[in-house]
Amino acid sequence: MDYALYILLGIGLAAACGFRVFVPLLVVSIAALSGHLELTAEFAWMGSWPAVIVFGIATVLEIVAYYVPWLDNLLDTIATPAAIVAGVIVTASVITKMSPVLRWPLAIIAGGGFAGTIQAATVAIRGASSVTTGGAANPIATTVETGSSTGMSILSLLLPGVAGVVAVLLVGFLGWLLFRIRRRRRRRRT
Repeated sequence: MDYALYILLGIGLAAACGFRVFVPLLVVSIAALSGHLELTAEFAWMGSWPAVIVFGIATVLEIVAYYVPWLDNLLDTIATPAAIVAGVIVTASVITKMSPVLRWPLAIIAGGGFAGTIQAATVAIRGASSVTTGGAANPIATTVETGSSTGMSILSLLLPGVAGVVAVLLVGFLGWLLFRIRRRRRRRRT
């Protein structure tokens, strides 16, 4: 895999972190443990049984917590910085054979940026859902986000080029959607 595919793999996985923090970490951990994914030396621990168990438990807790009506919005305050950190970690872990001098800035900018942008959009969408439906539609949003994180994680491993392009398009679309939501809120205030 050349550098471009490593970067696209990292971007796809970082985008998945924007939907759910722990799902991509669990997928990467399982893929590394099973020998389907090579990780950088610093992150070899992610391909171990203890990591799979910890990420598995964290994934289940995160998914279940998002189905609790008041907890989902509260969890977003913690999940936003966590998604950025997870996006950086997952990107840095899969960009192998690259100097750390290049890998880390790329992971911080691209990985953290993609994860943070998608997380910000999901927070805004869930907030709009809470306001317009009284939270009744939040379980639907939660299911879509969990499915998106899982699908994007698997797509990233199988077709990193496609996943990277999907992530770029997704960030563009969610940025546009976020802009429209904010513009609509401003119009209501005036």
